[in-house]
Amino acid sequence: MRTVNSVKAKITLNKSLMVTTSLVFVLSGLAPVYAQDETDEVTTITVTAQKREQSLQDVPIVVTTLPAKLLQDAGVRDIKDMQVLTPGLTVTSTQNESLTTARIRGVGTVGDNPGMESSVGVVIDGVYRPRNGVGFGDLGELSRIEVLKGPQGTLFGKNTSAGVINIISKEPDFFFGAEAEATVGNYDARGFSAAITGPLVEDQVAARLYIAKRERGGFYDVNTGIGPRTVTEDATQNFGTIRGQLLFTPSERTKIRVIGDYSRRSEYCCATVQTRTGPTGAIINMLTGGQGIAATADPEARVAYSNRDTAQRITDGGVTVEVNQELNAFGGSTLTSVTGIRSWKNVNGQDIDYTGADILYRNDNGDFSAKFDTFSQELRLAGGNDRLNWLVGAFYSDEDLTRNDSYVYGSQYETYLSLVLSANMLGQANATPTFISALTGRAPGTSYVGGQQALDRYKQNSESLALFTNNSYKFTDRFEVTMGLRYTQETKKMSAYYNNTDGGIGCGSALAVYQQAGALYAQNNGDAAAAIGAGANPYWIGAIAASTPTNNRAATLAGNLCTFWANPAFTNRSLAEKVTEKEWSGTLKGSYRFSDNFMAYASYARGYKGGGYNLDRATTGLTPEASLYFGPETVDSYELGVKSNFYNNRLILNVSVFDQTYHDFQLNTFLGTAFVVESIPELTSQGIDADIYWNTPIRGLSLQGGLSYAKTEFGDFGPGDLSNPARFPQLSLLPGAQMSFAPEWSGSLAATWTGRVTENLRGLANISAKYSDSYNTGSDLIPFKMQDGYTLVNARFGIGAPDQRWMLELWAQNLTDEAYKQVVINAPMQGSGFQPTVQPDGTYYNATLDSNTYDAFMGQPRTYGLTLRVKY
Repeated sequence: MRTVNSVKAKITLNKSLMVTTSLVFVLSGLAPVYAQDETDEVTTITVTAQKREQSLQDVPIVVTTLPAKLLQDAGVRDIKDMQVLTPGLTVTSTQNESLTTARIRGVGTVGDNPGMESSVGVVIDGVYRPRNGVGFGDLGELSRIEVLKGPQGTLFGKNTSAGVINIISKEPDFFFGAEAEATVGNYDARGFSAAITGPLVEDQVAARLYIAKRERGGFYDVNTGIGPRTVTEDATQNFGTIRGQLLFTPSERTKIRVIGDYSRRSEYCCATVQTRTGPTGAIINMLTGGQGIAATADPEARVAYSNRDTAQRITDGGVTVEVNQELNAFGGSTLTSVTGIRSWKNVNGQDIDYTGADILYRNDNGDFSAKFDTFSQELRLAGGNDRLNWLVGAFYSDEDLTRNDSYVYGSQYETYLSLVLSANMLGQANATPTFISALTGRAPGTSYVGGQQALDRYKQNSESLALFTNNSYKFTDRFEVTMGLRYTQETKKMSAYYNNTDGGIGCGSALAVYQQAGALYAQNNGDAAAAIGAGANPYWIGAIAASTPTNNRAATLAGNLCTFWANPAFTNRSLAEKVTEKEWSGTLKGSYRFSDNFMAYASYARGYKGGGYNLDRATTGLTPEASLYFGPETVDSYELGVKSNFYNNRLILNVSVFDQTYHDFQLNTFLGTAFVVESIPELTSQGIDADIYWNTPIRGLSLQGGLSYAKTEFGDFGPGDLSNPARFPQLSLLPGAQMSFAPEWSGSLAATWTGRVTENLRGLANISAKYSDSYNTGSDLIPFKMQDGYTLVNARFGIGAPDQRWMLELWAQNLTDEAYKQVVINAPMQGSGFQPTVQPDGTYYNATLDSNTYDAFMGQPRTYGLTLRVKY
């Protein structure tokens, strides 16, 4: 089967490349005689991957660099948009936009636990953002984006075990300039941005100001079921941002840049659509008059069911101060200081069951929220000569994380659970809405009262200090060696307070009845009738008697009544922990330049990502785990690469092969009771990266693209290899399998043409395409969560003044309206999927026994519109 899928993937990839190549020829046909007036200069691609400006071709690192013009032409406004230009990069969102995750070469932070560091670091103007979602938002005016693949722990902050997205914004200019844009599009999209820059004090102080406001209707139509939600769309957009900068150059040797920014989002996100509707769908629709769930799943219709609000409010702001001071010391050196102070907060509402029935939800009153307050300080001293480039530095960060979490019973929670459990135990014809009462011994409607909730509070402080050095020495004019080393010490303190506002009375009562029935059953030597005659609950006795070693029906029943949000063991429970980790990371690279146009390199890098805490209700069975701590993750990475350029730098081709082994990989996954992080002993990623930059012979036409192949697989492991062996059944599909969100093949190609179409008009055409091979979107790798291979195409065509004083552009994102799934999840409380006990054939999962409803967070549909740009 894998061979067949591989062949299909290659056929699809070839078709995608053929389509994109055809589009390139279309673009070339747009180049009329007036194109000869366009500039034909070849510029050097500059990167700062080693914290100093270098030519891309001199850096022994895999870097995909995205210049400002390409980012604008491809419609890139945030880190999710940029994946169309970067092979090997995937970016997804789940419960809300703040839970955005980036992955490189198939590796990234899996899951939605904010206590877990990001494997792919996001750095904006030298300041490390604590999570990918914190870096999600309008990026404003950009100079370029660099995507560094593989561990980058020596120079880029901390925890960048899989790569770095390094974002560099435009600096203020010492000449006056102003520009603005207005956009309208489908889904009622409208947006405006404006920027101005210029000198405040000639040659000494310059400023830049950027503002933006964008709104858009939702990508989903929402059936609100029984309410109280009234908003009938979801995945909306409504945000504003402001970014101001000052650049001070009091002397030729001093440069100070101060950046202040603030953004605010007030939107609705994120509902889901059904990709498979299980048997519980009939019960949900019975409770809602047919308005609870799609009877037949049709994800491409983009109809979501949600009776509760999915409002999200995100604020993000901060100040960055970068100082560069040239010194006479050490033969001429530069002292760099980068200070970052930031505050980020999100507050969300959520319909947890993703249906029109009122089962389980989270209010948007602050009970489901996260907040990061961070301070970071980096100092670097660097210098060099013709042979040696050296750098030493120190990094300090202090991060405060506050998380609130809640699970609120809806008005139909007890009725729904009664119907589901009685249908399973007594048969569909005997389903009764008061079955819970028979199991708990309480009056109907008093076991799980609407509005009662689990209500948890977490606080975590992370203090990190690192010393690092990165040095390159040219032994000859052709042979250079680079060595980097970093020592990190990090201390994390965490406190958690849990509570159930009803004391967990429904679960507690059910367990008491269950235990009494079990005791009477044992006293009567397994005689069910005798136990019932002695006063045992007949339903519990029936479940106990029907249980087998591979199917403990009584335990399953108890698990449904005692979900982690209903577990009385968490009532008024508190926990506090502290850990200090010390770790070395670093790199060793050797490069040899065979000619001015050809360089080969070999490198080794060791990356480190700190441990953390499960900020959730982690349990073993019904017992809360004594510690929420999970250990650090490390990676050993080897690369061989070549960097080449041809035709006087018009064509650049860079190719590398890599072999990465992750140890104690941090996997955050839903284990049937809660989201918890488990350390997987080994994960390997092996493959090839290739990037091409081509300023073609056709005046004004340029190409940029790449191809990535990554075999990213879990190692073999068993229950004894995990920190908690009881978690293995839910992870039993992982050993030896390709990791989730890890397409083996991915490729991108962007073709851009600019030139004159008449003597007085300038034209623009850009087509960007990204192909991704098939991959599984679930951390548990259940087959129903597969996403087939797909291709995304963006296009932009414009016409304007020759000096670009004005430009009118027609654009489309996802031009072919590809319907693809970002993430597929088990719909909460809607069926039995991953079997928690071994099956008779020795396996842990059998698709024929899977009765789950599955939901998906879909990728964006086709959007299109017009943008008018003016510049002065």
